Amino acid sequence: MRLDEVDRELERAERDASPQGEHFHGRRSEEIERVISASSVSTSSSEGAPSRRGVGMSRISTQRDLERHPTELSRIHTQRSQHSGTVGRDPKSRESKKPLPEFGAGKPYPPLLPNQEEYVVEFDGPDDPLHAQNWPLGKKLLTAAVLGFTTMTSAFGSSIFSAATRVIAQQYNVSITVGLLGVSFYVLGFAFGPTLWAPLSELKGRRLPLVLATFGFSIFNIANATAKDLQTILITRFFAGFFGACPLAVVAAVFSDMFDNRTRGIAITVFSMTVFTGPLLAPFIGGFIVESHLGWRWTSYLVSFMGFLSFGLCLLFLEETYPPVILVAKASELRRRTLNWGIHAKQEEIEVDFRELVSKNFSRPMRMLFGEPIIASLSVYMAFIYGLLYLFLTAYPMVFQGVYGWSAGISGLAFFGMITGQIIAGVTVLLQQPWYQRKLAANNGMPIPEWRLPSVIAGGAAFAAGLFWFGWGGYRADVHWIVPVLSGLLSGFGLLSIFLQALNYLVDSYLMFAASAIAGNTFLRSLAGAGFPLFSTYMYEAMGIQWASTLLGCVAAALVPIPVLFYLYGHKLRAKSSFAPTPPPMLGGASNVEEDAVVGAALEKESSSTGGSGHLNGNGNGNGVADAASVPRKTEESRGLGV
Repeated sequence: MRLDEVDRELERAERDASPQGEHFHGRRSEEIERVISASSVSTSSSEGAPSRRGVGMSRISTQRDLERHPTELSRIHTQRSQHSGTVGRDPKSRESKKPLPEFGAGKPYPPLLPNQEEYVVEFDGPDDPLHAQNWPLGKKLLTAAVLGFTTMTSAFGSSIFSAATRVIAQQYNVSITVGLLGVSFYVLGFAFGPTLWAPLSELKGRRLPLVLATFGFSIFNIANATAKDLQTILITRFFAGFFGACPLAVVAAVFSDMFDNRTRGIAITVFSMTVFTGPLLAPFIGGFIVESHLGWRWTSYLVSFMGFLSFGLCLLFLEETYPPVILVAKASELRRRTLNWGIHAKQEEIEVDFRELVSKNFSRPMRMLFGEPIIASLSVYMAFIYGLLYLFLTAYPMVFQGVYGWSAGISGLAFFGMITGQIIAGVTVLLQQPWYQRKLAANNGMPIPEWRLPSVIAGGAAFAAGLFWFGWGGYRADVHWIVPVLSGLLSGFGLLSIFLQALNYLVDSYLMFAASAIAGNTFLRSLAGAGFPLFSTYMYEAMGIQWASTLLGCVAAALVPIPVLFYLYGHKLRAKSSFAPTPPPMLGGASNVEEDAVVGAALEKESSSTGGSGHLNGNGNGNGVADAASVPRKTEESRGLGV
């Protein structure tokens, strides 16, 4: 079948599958799956050197017939969707009311170039070694290990400073609450960092922001360790968090680039465990450092050394994984070696527009956060849980140092109860994969977002129970210390279960707008993470350990019905949403064309209700798991991502 016939067949199938077929309009070239069979570049020279005259683009037939290969279709679909969703791709960003300037030097305007698509590079079939999913397993594991350590370092740095807050308060003659600002400012950097790192990773690839961020992270931790006054300490902590937010926002997208549907769920779960265990591993290390002759400044020196190690590993071993940017490098090499200046990648057609940056990275996430009931409710729930993660950094020392008389270093070991609970939650989610895959296969590959919520409901109940257990098991010294430590099993299990599956629920519900949904969620929960430690000391001292924990447990129990209500009525809320795609029952999701029709319907709903551009949002803006998904890939991922 010739290429133009394939295009017509795809367009006709999409028109038939569209729920608004009578209003169907042809899509722009960057949005439709235009599959290129192959292209060859021929050169002629007696010495084999490239010659401009001998360079030409020609189509050749291939034995594998890529037009019919589902993996190739899916990958080109993914790459084009990512390009379409990148900041700067909106056609409106190119509009200008100014008159067209003269060409210059008295030259007339040249004739139009040949069909631009003829010069766009693509991957060479489903087994192209340039694509990150085709890398050898050893290379993937090395990259995953490097990025796992980088992510853990960033999360580790957020909480190790908590062990130094009392010493800093004494040294600079301020209250303990002011000393805790070092933790709060760092987490506040998590809230604002993704607004830079996420769009940069979609424009310039994953490697550049990770290398820059790990270097900046290390420098600001060195600056924090050598700071001479309190204000310098707080400022450097904020920027350390700002740079440290990059791995949390980008690494999950790298995993999404490297691993296919069968293994991506496992990779993302392991990544999530590094994100949430990192803050709990740091307090006992920081406690022993502060108590030793090294002093509190070595808590920052240690993190900076870990950061420089991450920088070196990323610089030496991390290769680009983002498909559109890989094709940019491929096009650059072809241009250099063939002297054909027309060869290019789709990503090189992007023109960045400041208004679009603001819209995609702040305006739209805020509209969705305050205008979508699902996002608003889950974000409040997750902000509360995330705030308690950092509140525990002050609550645990009050129990194990204040009640049981432990040292700062030994009291930090009590967090291993929560770490064990998180490991149990991660294993539980992984064991659910066969069940999820069976449900997915029975529904013809179309995921139902509410399938994620049973884990959230169970996690919510466990988390509330863990708070009650912690409060009433740890307020008296005559109760064995193992009792409050074991409460962490429920707290840790609930924390990871809620976060991992609630974020996946948002991604499943909003597909191409999931990045904006997660960006709003991230902003709110980072504010909670920064604010909760500031009042925790006052609350526990005024109410007592048992009653303060009871209050928090009651709030956690009151929030459990949120996922229950969404499990029962979430599909009705999504049907009324301006952003969530709502496929009718007859769409089985078995083909990309049918899913594209669903996506197109959501884009039209968003554009008509908000006046927005209505195209894919791929800013990947989120930390933690968030960005479990390089969001424009979600149509492909949703078929096989079991967590």
